[in-house]
Amino acid sequence: MVTVPRLVIAAPSSGSGKTTVATGLLAAFAGRGLAVSGHKVGPDYIDPGYHTLATGRPGRNLDAYMCGPELIAPLFAHGARGCDLAVVEGVMGLYDGASGLGELASTAHVAKLLRAPVVLVVDASSQSRSVAALVHGFASWDPRVRIGGVILNKVGSDRHEELLREALDESGVPVMGVLRRAEQVAVPSRHLGLVPVAERRGDAVAAVAAMREQVLAGCDLDALMALARSAPSVAGEVWDAAGAVAACGGPVPGAGGVRVAVASGAAFTFSYAEHSELLTAAGAEVVPFDPLRDEALPEGTRGLVVGGGFPEVYGPDLSANEPLRGAVAELAASGAPVAAECAGLLYLARSLDGLPMCGVLDAEGRMSQRLTLGYRDAVALTDNVLAAAGTRMRGHEFHRTVLEPGAGDEPAWGMHRPERRVEGFVQRGVHASYLHTHWASAPGTARRFVERCAG
Repeated sequence: MVTVPRLVIAAPSSGSGKTTVATGLLAAFAGRGLAVSGHKVGPDYIDPGYHTLATGRPGRNLDAYMCGPELIAPLFAHGARGCDLAVVEGVMGLYDGASGLGELASTAHVAKLLRAPVVLVVDASSQSRSVAALVHGFASWDPRVRIGGVILNKVGSDRHEELLREALDESGVPVMGVLRRAEQVAVPSRHLGLVPVAERRGDAVAAVAAMREQVLAGCDLDALMALARSAPSVAGEVWDAAGAVAACGGPVPGAGGVRVAVASGAAFTFSYAEHSELLTAAGAEVVPFDPLRDEALPEGTRGLVVGGGFPEVYGPDLSANEPLRGAVAELAASGAPVAAECAGLLYLARSLDGLPMCGVLDAEGRMSQRLTLGYRDAVALTDNVLAAAGTRMRGHEFHRTVLEPGAGDEPAWGMHRPERRVEGFVQRGVHASYLHTHWASAPGTARRFVERCAG
């Protein structure tokens, strides 16, 4: 049973200020001495990093497409275990979900699954009385979505605030915060969203502190907490990595202490916390390392996981670390399990924008003007270190690079959404693909990987 007080921070559209409000609330309530957890609707890796900075707890994703609606409440309960409050940051507009699939994976869908009240963040910079019509429309569109309050963002003056409040008095939705336009927090961004915390730690700390001060100055924390406490309980078990692995056969016999190196640092910031938890539950010892700084893999490495990030930003530094590139190539050549997603795929390629990479894959990577973004349905085309042939997975692509493959490697996935094509590479123990997956939806993936490491 899920009983944690909770709020969903949503908006009519992207760019309204959800991240500022959600992160500021997390930091403000944590500053009151509360145990607070941050959650993000959808596949985004970057916003949870700011949530982590604000709370000191791992930010968690709630993705009803990749993990399925049935896992939303259990994964939420896992992340919010022992907390006094949970804040869920939405994605895009409140009712925007997976393309062509109705409400699936939308913020509204997740709010209903969690029975959580919604606080609507509205960019009020170019409106006054019309704000009431907008809020009324969002509040009445789906009666199962409870909009319990509104926070007005980018308000220009005292007079502007007065007009907005007068209009909203007629809507029946209380104003729980007003953030002024002149006080907006500048958070650097690039083509895939905000710049990750790991790339700008000092600046990120300052940005989170500024968000906290903005929220403290403009929001009614007591009213927001009362709203969070009004959320009814939700039936469901708490997700647990050990239990998920046990359902797939339990920890791998003989794996005790098998070392799995996981790329981290500024170049590889895209990972879900549950992946390392599942690897540990399967019997592995997870050891992080930084390909920008470390010239060798952790001693005794038996398997390697290289997730996503921004390798194009750090291409020269990754290329300059020749000792590590050689160590990765040697590990892959030995047949050891290597799992790479997106940035990891590019790191394993022969080159990226003309700079030498690890050379594990006969492929050339380069930046592109085209953004590839969206949910995918995939099926494993051959037995590999992550999945047996025929295994179906849901995932997400999120990149502005292209890969020009050579010959000789098997494709990793057959894609069935949005179009049919093959993608990725399988080569001995290597599985490399642009597809981001969430292993909580298929915990056998982690167990299979550890089993191959121990074999």
